[in-house]
Amino acid sequence: MLLYCHPLSGHSHRVRLFLSLINQRVELVEVDIRRGEQKKNEFLKMNRLGQVPVQSDGDVVLGDSNAILIYLAKKYRRADWLPDAQVQRWLSIAAGELAYGMAAARRTRLFSAKPVPGDVTSRSYALLKVLDSELEIRDWLTGKLTLADIALYAYVARASEGGIDLTDYPYVQAWLRRIESLPHFVPFFKTPPGLSAA
Repeated sequence: MLLYCHPLSGHSHRVRLFLSLINQRVELVEVDIRRGEQKKNEFLKMNRLGQVPVQSDGDVVLGDSNAILIYLAKKYRRADWLPDAQVQRWLSIAAGELAYGMAAARRTRLFSAKPVPGDVTSRSYALLKVLDSELEIRDWLTGKLTLADIALYAYVARASEGGIDLTDYPYVQAWLRRIESLPHFVPFFKTPPGLSAA
């Protein structure tokens, strides 16, 4: 199985993290997104949206990290990770509020010279408030460790790279530490200070 990915991509990281947590190997193929490799014809044949990650498993080629997570949980018969209604809710939040909040703030700061738009910042803090409230009453987003936690981890963990401060969210911070203490945890690449778009 191949995973076309990039170390700066939180979407790529969520797939790598899940595979590591369930102790499954994958061959990583780094796609140079700074040089636009994901927009070249060869890559677009796998994912017409021109985005990482893409997983290739024999005849099955999938883009979209959440779809890949579900595919892998089914492939490896890990029903304990699979979506029920609550997990699906969080996967939707990962594709919505998280993507257009903390992930967008980080992407703006890393790959452009523009300031992070105010609505992106406010969306990030609104989600952090919800997360902190949810995690005040349970250790995991749905009450047990699932794909929901994996899907949200990377961009929350690197929120500061988008100028989003986690100081006032102690339950979110504790949740991040719980994930990072899991057996076979794979760290998300920390962006070197001063990195900017090439």
